Amino acid sequence: MMDALFDRHQPTLAAALKAAQDRGYWSAYPEIPSGKIYGETAKDDGLASYRAHLGKAFALPGHPATTTVGAEVSPFGATLDITYPAADAKTLIAASQAAAPAWAATTPDVRVGICLEILARLNRISFEMANAVMHTTGQAFAMAFQAGGPHAQDRGLEAVAYAWAEMTRTPVQATWTKPQGKADPIVLEKHWRIVPRGVSLVIGCQTFPTWNSYPGLFASLATGNTVIVKPHPGAILPLAITVSIARQVLAEQGLPADAVLLAADAPGAEITRDLVSDKTVEIIDYTGSNSFGDWVRKHAGDAQVYTEEAGVNSIVIAATDDFAGMCANIAFSLSLYSGQMCTAPQNIYVPRGGIETNEGHKSFDAVAQAIAVAVDALLADPTRAAGVCGAIANPLTADRVKVARRLGRIVRDSAGIEGLPEARTATPLILTVDGDQTDAHEEERFGPITFIVAVSDGADAVARAAALARRKGAITAAYYGTDETDILSAADSFAAAGVNLSVNLTGGIFVNQSAAFSDFHVTGANPAGNASLTDAAFVANRFRTVMWRRPKAA
Repeated sequence: MMDALFDRHQPTLAAALKAAQDRGYWSAYPEIPSGKIYGETAKDDGLASYRAHLGKAFALPGHPATTTVGAEVSPFGATLDITYPAADAKTLIAASQAAAPAWAATTPDVRVGICLEILARLNRISFEMANAVMHTTGQAFAMAFQAGGPHAQDRGLEAVAYAWAEMTRTPVQATWTKPQGKADPIVLEKHWRIVPRGVSLVIGCQTFPTWNSYPGLFASLATGNTVIVKPHPGAILPLAITVSIARQVLAEQGLPADAVLLAADAPGAEITRDLVSDKTVEIIDYTGSNSFGDWVRKHAGDAQVYTEEAGVNSIVIAATDDFAGMCANIAFSLSLYSGQMCTAPQNIYVPRGGIETNEGHKSFDAVAQAIAVAVDALLADPTRAAGVCGAIANPLTADRVKVARRLGRIVRDSAGIEGLPEARTATPLILTVDGDQTDAHEEERFGPITFIVAVSDGADAVARAAALARRKGAITAAYYGTDETDILSAADSFAAAGVNLSVNLTGGIFVNQSAAFSDFHVTGANPAGNASLTDAAFVANRFRTVMWRRPKAA
């Protein structure tokens, strides 16, 4: 019976629901790439499985295809030489529609059980996925394992849990009795069912193909929608593996594998626009630039669109009682994955007159120099630098760093990472500017580019950063200060701008990081995105609750 999967994974679902309610730390999938957890041979097996994909046609049995595509090149230098089955938008949408009735007819229990089984199988191959993510995104292995594997799986599970909660909010049936005074009451039996919206499209990004795609994929699938997964042409493999496992589980349960499809395409010949503008696509999840996000919203017709887009994330330094800890924490945030995270800070606002610290007064220049020195110290060892920074996913990002050198006074120049001669690498570029004399820092400049911006004081810094978030969007903000009134005022300002705020981070947690079941990633309250990962609003509009009723027999 298909309900067997739900019964098997029900403890995981229950724990996820509790974690989402409590908002404390919890993870279903261990983030440590340890043989004691995943099996003593898991690392070698995962690498072998990844290598087995190279230079071959990726097998998706029964998948619609009229041609093959594939042009992935690892940011670390090697060509993957994998080809994938491909078809035009009309063919994929027709196949998705054909699979829709059988998938929609399943119960929430069946769908959620299947989603949880898919996630469990994805977790088992986390080492294979880590290599696939590493060599398509440029993430270093440890980050690729965590972000591409368990953390992405947690976000998928979180979406399934929220979907389950919303689908089961209304009972399947009830008896409705209306008193009629002296007359017999009116008694109706009422039945409710979940009706999905239809074909769902998930548009992936190159830098975080699984982490950003799993919430939409699993939210739509759990609520009964068929899903077309459209990867970035430079990062197809992680999502192809995901689609492959989903199709295997569906087929094993006697359901149409085409409920999940891969929309692989080639650079310069993308089919994204054709998919978005097709009127039969009812749901779109998009991660990417603001410019294409604008296009998606304008051409999506009546589809429900969920976006995570670009923003300008800021740090405000008003004061600190741990100057060295602050600088080290910021240095790691600037360096992690070479600033290619949607949560990475770009602007650091510092009063022109400097700040008060536990080491005495520090001038503006001293603060800027200390941050640069902290980055140098972090990246002094080439092996560690490679593990923190990884490689640059897109050549355009490397070009952006070159252009940015003209935008301010260079405090720390960007450079390649020693020991990775074939990789495309760049350490953080740090510039200082005056906020009254330029607005160069007010545009998002994706990649390892940081502006340290001179402003009047801490209050001015908060006002500027919050106003920029309202205009251009921001996903994260950080504040360093020692006055409780100022801290609470900053929290109010950033909340009004729809930005999640971190205060006085100096240890092993960083502004870039977002934890499933506790942190809401993106608020949907500024131009950086219109949805949050994951809240009830992210899942509830993916289905409708429809009733039928009749007089209840005596």
